[in-house]
Amino acid sequence: MPHGTAAIVSQGDEIVLGQTLDTNSKWLSDRLMELGILPVEHVSLPDDEQAIAATFERLAERVDLVICSGGLGPTADDLTRSALARALGEDLVEDQVSLEQIRAWFVARGRAMPELNKVQALRPASSRSIPNQHGTAPGIAARFVRGGRTCDVFCLPGPPRELFPMFERHVASTVQPPPGVTVRTLVLHTIGLGESDVATLLRGSPEGDLMARDRSPLVGTTASGGVVSVRLRYRGPLAPADADEELRRVARIARELIGPYVFAEGGTAHEALPAAIVVAMRESGRSLSVVESCTAGLLGSMIGDVPGASDAFLGGLITYADHVKHNAAKVPAELLASRGAVSSEVAAAMAQGGLRATLATDCLSITGIAGPGGGSADKPIGTVWIAHAKQTAAGPTVAVRRFSMAGDRRSVREWSARSALAMLWLDLKGTPDRPLLREVR
Repeated sequence: MPHGTAAIVSQGDEIVLGQTLDTNSKWLSDRLMELGILPVEHVSLPDDEQAIAATFERLAERVDLVICSGGLGPTADDLTRSALARALGEDLVEDQVSLEQIRAWFVARGRAMPELNKVQALRPASSRSIPNQHGTAPGIAARFVRGGRTCDVFCLPGPPRELFPMFERHVASTVQPPPGVTVRTLVLHTIGLGESDVATLLRGSPEGDLMARDRSPLVGTTASGGVVSVRLRYRGPLAPADADEELRRVARIARELIGPYVFAEGGTAHEALPAAIVVAMRESGRSLSVVESCTAGLLGSMIGDVPGASDAFLGGLITYADHVKHNAAKVPAELLASRGAVSSEVAAAMAQGGLRATLATDCLSITGIAGPGGGSADKPIGTVWIAHAKQTAAGPTVAVRRFSMAGDRRSVREWSARSALAMLWLDLKGTPDRPLLREVR
């Protein structure tokens, strides 16, 4: 049976209450798209049998495939089995093969199976169990047939180390997209522009508005922490290779419109920016150091998280207190006294001091007021100065920008670090004077 559309259900109080981050839904959506099946709904449910059963019934009328994670443990709040049986109108039966597999799991670890775990061998009468090689919770595969419509349901345990291999082995090999339908996606990541700015640029295509909802490929944007991602999705009759080429063609147009603000294609947005910086620095034979005040090492940590960062990143200074700025980065004491630590002049001196101390070709410095206190009328909370000093054939130069960051302390610090990377990225692309989001000009 073809599966054109899918819904993903995440089950558990801890998901609904925000005590556990639901990473399974994202992973499942990505994999379904790779398989050519379009996810159309995500649902998070509490430990409530009636609510879970009602959701199964509703989704069975809407989509071809449901993937549910969680609720297959041995305790009273694990209700996926009973909810599925309730929705199907069936009794739970004990699966002897599953029971033996659960018992063997405990024996292999030198333990007797607790009586409580027997419940994990239960399944609705018409369903089948899915073996779990990495835990005690078998999955369940069931099928709803309602008025001639069929919907396949796969219930998998919540822990990713169990869910991922079970999906690959027992679900991915079973589901299938409709014949003649190809689904492909591509993502471009941008830095330094707002979401509305990116949308405005995409409207200027020679082909018209790239974000028009009646276009194919469909183009949309997502903003997160200073990064705007442009998401392209093709769903239609083209062969996979032709669909990929059409996506690349539209992506080329988008790149031309957005220009140097595009820093990566694919990958995790916030991890891709430091990685792009490291690659560009290495290819250009440049090296980087940092001098940080309000970000207190966050910028250096972002760069250091990149595998191979040592090819371009030399290190840096954390100069939180004024006397450390003076002693470590050689910022003149009179400059700190006259202009204040949060100023254009001090940011420039910090970056220049970093160049001298580390012998790097480039140095980024950040000084600002992250809050919640410390602001003033002239320098409100969120005021940040970022400097980029670099060695050139004519000698060292320094460029300084002022930003007005919004949000809480954490947001100000994260935005500051990414804005510093954006400044360096634009310089690496040969466009150092392009404006940046939240810059005060």
